[in-house]
Amino acid sequence: MPISRNQLAKSIAPATVAAALILTTLGAAVPASAAAPTGEGARALPGTHPAWATPQADAGAVDPATPATARIYLAGRDASGLAALAKAVSDPNSAAYGQFLSSAQVQERFGATPAQVAAVTSWVTGAGLTVAGGNSHYLQVSGSTAAMAKAFGTDFRSYRTADGTHRAPARDAQLPAAVSGAVLAVSGLADAIHTNASTATSVREAEQRAAAARSAAPDKKAPATLPDVPTCSEDGYGSKTAKGAPDGYEKNEPFAPCSYVPTQLRKAYGVTDAKVSGKGARVAIIDAYGLSTMEQDANHYSALHGDQPFKSGQYSEYVTPDKWTHQDECGGADGWAGEEALDVEMVHGLAPDAQVVYVGGNSCYDEDLYDAMAKVVDEHLADVVSNSWGEIMHGTGGDIDPAVVAADNQIFQLGALTGIGFTFSSGDCGDSSPGAAATGVNCQADTNQAQADWPSASPWVTSVGGTALQLDNKAGKYAGEVSMGDKRSVLSADQKSWTPFPGNFYFGGGGGVSKDFAQPWYQQGVVPDGVAKTAADGTHSATPLRATPDIAMSGDLVAATQVGYTADGVYSEGGYGGTSVSAPETAAMFANAIQSRGGRALGFANPALYDRAGSKAFNDVNDAANHTKRGNVVDLGVVGGVLKVRLYQIGADYGLSAAKGYDTATGLGSPGKDFFKSFAVKK
Repeated sequence: MPISRNQLAKSIAPATVAAALILTTLGAAVPASAAAPTGEGARALPGTHPAWATPQADAGAVDPATPATARIYLAGRDASGLAALAKAVSDPNSAAYGQFLSSAQVQERFGATPAQVAAVTSWVTGAGLTVAGGNSHYLQVSGSTAAMAKAFGTDFRSYRTADGTHRAPARDAQLPAAVSGAVLAVSGLADAIHTNASTATSVREAEQRAAAARSAAPDKKAPATLPDVPTCSEDGYGSKTAKGAPDGYEKNEPFAPCSYVPTQLRKAYGVTDAKVSGKGARVAIIDAYGLSTMEQDANHYSALHGDQPFKSGQYSEYVTPDKWTHQDECGGADGWAGEEALDVEMVHGLAPDAQVVYVGGNSCYDEDLYDAMAKVVDEHLADVVSNSWGEIMHGTGGDIDPAVVAADNQIFQLGALTGIGFTFSSGDCGDSSPGAAATGVNCQADTNQAQADWPSASPWVTSVGGTALQLDNKAGKYAGEVSMGDKRSVLSADQKSWTPFPGNFYFGGGGGVSKDFAQPWYQQGVVPDGVAKTAADGTHSATPLRATPDIAMSGDLVAATQVGYTADGVYSEGGYGGTSVSAPETAAMFANAIQSRGGRALGFANPALYDRAGSKAFNDVNDAANHTKRGNVVDLGVVGGVLKVRLYQIGADYGLSAAKGYDTATGLGSPGKDFFKSFAVKK
C-alpha cells in the first residue's frame, strides 16, 4: 500500500533525526517575499533526495512539463517551545501537569502566522506553482516539474529501480532563507519506489475458527479422533484436550480457546471489578475509509454477546466516500472493514459508556491518515485516539519520508498540549526483520533490518504490544499472559504428524529499540541501558534510544478475539488477532482511567504509565515464569472436503520475548489489578 519513501540523511545521527526534522529558526515575522533557494540562510531538506536515486540508475531528466505535486508542512511558531510545553503538561512530576490548552490557544501560541503562510505562498507562486489546497498545518502545491525545480533548487530526474522508473530530485531540495524557518518539511517530491503505506495490523484467521465453533456441543471426554467440525476450548484456556492429534510440543495439548468476547476481557483486566465503563470519556478511532453498517454491526455484536448497544448519539463518524482514493492499492473499504469493526467493537466492549467517534482517512496513504489525525486534534473530537496501523521505517527501497515523521510528531505534540493521547499498535511481525518476514503472515516483505515500526516508534505516542491471554478455567479471571508470538505447523494428510515441526514463525507482537529516536525522558530509569543502547538491528549507541512497546494487552491469533461485521449484505463473526486488537483495548482502558480520574483528561499517557512501572498497576508479563501450555491445536473442521487442523506454539515471538521488568515484547506489561485504583481521585 503506497507511500513516498525517501532515504534519511546519512549526515544526521540516527538518535537525533526527530529533533533535526522539527527545528525552526523563526523568531520574527517572515517577509512577504522570498529569494531563490540559494545563498546565506538557505536550508537543505535532508532525505528529499532518496538513496535509490543513484547516478548508476539515472535514466535522464524528467520532462519539464510533467505535472508534479508536493505538500509543504508549516513549522508554526516556537517548535522547541511546543515540545517543551507538551512534555510539561504530560508529566505528573511537572507543576504544569494536566494544564491543557484549548485548540484555539494552541493555534494562537504555536500555529503558523498569516505572515508565514503569505511568505510560503509568495515563494511557491513566484516559482510558478499553484496552491491547490491546505489548512493551518500545510499547503498543497501543484504545477509543472520545471516550476517545482525552480522552487526547490534542484533538477528532477528519472531513476531505474526494481519497481520500474521513478522520479526524484537530483539532490536534496533547498528552501530559501526567507521561508526556511516557516517550513517544517516537504513530502511528495519523489515518487513512491514501492507500495508501502500504512497498513492495518489485524489478521483474521484465514482458516478461521468460525462462530459456530463456540456453539459446538461440548465433549468433556473428547473423541479419540480429531473432530470434523470447528472445535475450541469453551471453558477457558486449555480446558479441552485435543485427543487424536499427533504429538506436538507437550503431552495432552489442548484445543485453542474459543475466541474471547468483551465480557471476558473486562473481567480479565479488572474493568468489571473496578466498576468503570469509560463514562465521560471520548475515544476516536482512525482507519482508512469506512464501513457503512458499522454502528448497526456494533449494536448487533453487543446484543449477541450480552452487552448494551450504543445509546443514541454515543457513536458518530466522519467519512467522506466521495473523496476516497487509492482503493485498489489500499484494499478499499471492504479491505479495511474488519479492522474498523474490530476497533469499534473493542473500544465499546471494554468502555461501554465512552463516546466513540470514527474518523476515516480517504486512503491508507500517510497524508490521508495524517489528515484524519489532524481533524481529531484541531476539533478536539476525543481524549484518546486509537490507531491500528503502521509501517516499517527502513526498507530495501529506502527509508520512510522524513516529512511523514516530522509532521506526525508535530500533530502528536499538539494533541498532547490539548489533553489528547494517541495509542498505536506495534505491529504483528516480531522485530520486523527479514527473517520474520520470510514466514510471517503480516510482515512487510521489503524490510531490510530488524526495527520498530512507525508511528509506534514515536516518542510522543503510546506503543501497544500484544500478549496471549490465559483465563482461569473456573472463574474466567486473569490467569496469566505470555508474549504474543506464534509458530505454526499444519496437520499432515495422514493425520500422523505436523509439518514443519517445530513450526515456522507465523505471527507476533511488534517491538524493539528504534535507532531513529533518542530515549524519551519518561523511559529514563525504567528501561535498562542494556536494552536501550542497542537498536533492534544490533546498532550500538553511546546514549539510550527509544524502546517500544510501552504497554501490552491481549492480541494473539491463537487466543483470538471475536469480531463481527456485514460483508455483501451478510453479518458474520470470526476470530481476529494482532496488536490491532491490543491498541483499541488499551484506548478503552485509558477511557476507563479517565473515569477513575473523575473525568479529567489523561492526555499523553506515557509519563504517567512509566511512573507506575514495577507496581501492581501492571501485570509483569514474563515468558519464563509463566507455565501456560504453549502448544495449541486449532481445529477448523472439514473445509472443501479436507480436515483443516493447525498446531501453534505460543510465546514464540521472532526476536522478542517477555522478561522480568521492562521488555521489548510487552513493555511495562499489561494493565494489572491496581491499574484503575492508581488513577482514582483521592477523596
